[in-house]
Amino acid sequence: MQTRILGKNGPEVSALGLGCMGMSFGYGVVADKKEMITLIRKAVESGVTFFDTAEVYGPFTNEELVGEALEPFKNKVVIATKFGFNLGAIAGGLNSRPEHIREVCEASLKRLRVEAIDLFYQHRVDPEVPIEDVAGTVGDLIKEGKVKYFGLSEAGVKTIRRAHAVQPVTALQSEYSLFWREPEAEIMPVLEELGIGFVPFSPLGRGFLTGKIKADTTFEANDFRNTAPRFSAENRAANMALVDLVSNIAVEKQATPAQIALAWILAQKPWIVPIPGTTKLHRFNENIGAVDVELTADDLQRIEEAASKINLQGDRYAPANAKMIDR
Repeated sequence: MQTRILGKNGPEVSALGLGCMGMSFGYGVVADKKEMITLIRKAVESGVTFFDTAEVYGPFTNEELVGEALEPFKNKVVIATKFGFNLGAIAGGLNSRPEHIREVCEASLKRLRVEAIDLFYQHRVDPEVPIEDVAGTVGDLIKEGKVKYFGLSEAGVKTIRRAHAVQPVTALQSEYSLFWREPEAEIMPVLEELGIGFVPFSPLGRGFLTGKIKADTTFEANDFRNTAPRFSAENRAANMALVDLVSNIAVEKQATPAQIALAWILAQKPWIVPIPGTTKLHRFNENIGAVDVELTADDLQRIEEAASKINLQGDRYAPANAKMIDR
């Protein structure tokens, strides 16, 4: 497995990480815990050293799963988790008050079975708490040896700069893929300027870029894609042109659409580390095969030209969740 460094001074991690959220939360039926432990440990055996979780995934059960699965590999892997919500639940509302950050840190340390959290993200920017107070609190936790690196998620340019001035930000985690390219305009130039790593979540467009989701696909009742405008049947049908583009490149490269989508992200910048998630071992094996797919400059130019002609339809979040995105 190839490795990359998160930011100028961050940890060295595998070029692809593993997003663990879907094992416990967000995509319908919760997967079998023993099977997920096996999958996570297979990932380690395959060279993956970067794992992503959060207290709200479950809530709490995903951190417990990741902690149990990775306990045999202490100090050999990098585990990222997040704070920023009341009661460990999105429905609880935002809360990044310093005392709450400390409470979450102590609880996450126990669930993850570690002495220090490798990468501690603010899950969503809390407009009620100055980001300087957030950065300062995490900075104190770093000095105390309870956290190693500070991260932000879905933060805007102004917030990133203000936080970084107080406590260096190691990584930003935000959505990024061929299906969602907004970070390219303003976010990525600032990350490059400041030496901050980028960790794209949903690098496969929440499964859309794999080609396995069709206009008539139905999701489990508690699958959050049911509430995402971009995943309405009408919008899926309109957006299928992007899947066709990725699929055509995949045929040429003797790869899968998922591998092309991930290889495209990896080709953008050397400081980007995507974290595709899955609950299936064969899909995991497919995903890590992306590091061996080489897209030439001509390939990337062709993808760029073709993608620029596709007018993608639908917002990525329902209005209630979109309110929590920092601008």
